[in-house]
Amino acid sequence: MSATGAGTPSPNTAAARGGLSEESSPRGRQRRAYRLWFALPAMLLVLLFFLVPFVANAILAFTKWTGFSSQIRFNGLDNFQSLISLGILGHATLVTIGFAVTTMVVQNVVGLALAKALQETNRTNSVFRTIYFIPVLMSPLAAGYIWSAMLAPEGPVNAFIGLFVPGFDYSWLGSPSTALVTVGFIDGWKWVGLVTLVYIAGLNSIPRQLSEAAVLDGAGAWRRFRLVEMPLLAPSFTFNIVITLVGSFSALDVIFATTKGGPGDATSVLNVAVYRQYGQGLFGTSSALSFMIAILVIIVAIPLIRALRKQELEA
Repeated sequence: MSATGAGTPSPNTAAARGGLSEESSPRGRQRRAYRLWFALPAMLLVLLFFLVPFVANAILAFTKWTGFSSQIRFNGLDNFQSLISLGILGHATLVTIGFAVTTMVVQNVVGLALAKALQETNRTNSVFRTIYFIPVLMSPLAAGYIWSAMLAPEGPVNAFIGLFVPGFDYSWLGSPSTALVTVGFIDGWKWVGLVTLVYIAGLNSIPRQLSEAAVLDGAGAWRRFRLVEMPLLAPSFTFNIVITLVGSFSALDVIFATTKGGPGDATSVLNVAVYRQYGQGLFGTSSALSFMIAILVIIVAIPLIRALRKQELEA
């Protein structure tokens, strides 16, 4: 029997009968007001540091704005047509997509493998988890400079390969055929520790009873991973794939520290093109390229999230 008694309606029931729901009652309105006040700082931060710059950049992308004139005037699609005719926009977009895909694959494949190896929580694995997370705390510029020195023709990587292949002195960052993939691997190494921790959390959230049942059914390690763990890791896959792919669209630091967009334009992603246009005083075309990064993120992220969320529900 409830505390209000069998024949006494509860306050919520009485309010509902009187046409006043809990949410529309004075107490409900007060609760909503509290939620709004708590959310207000985050809303202001998003407004000031995302929406306002995004709208301002979107407007400036359609203007003629240079460092050689004090006037800023609307010029429609001229900035985009100029970038297309010069081959900058199309090339930088393709390079950005190639870099992002390389980085995403490296981080998720290596991160998942490390997560499986370090899944059990013990002293040894805790030490290795810490070691693999150290690059995440490192400055991207520092990581780029370190790897630039290691991958130089006379660097330690070639020296090690030279122990097995005498005279090996390949320029990993100086060859157009390997520079983009190499920089993608460097950026993947930089962030793989974070991806690993997410996968470890996902693996440890899977009920042990399911794996034990699969073992009793005679399933081997690979079959257990494919049929039991992979479907239940869907939320982790969604988070990691989206974050690594979309985050790579904004890459600049590692590329600037290693190749500066070279050799030639082999690693000239959109942000490098933005930097170059801005350095030449072409602020309008620089804004247009920056606007294209935002459009690319929206075009890729929304369908990707929907597809991965659908896979989660089906799993």
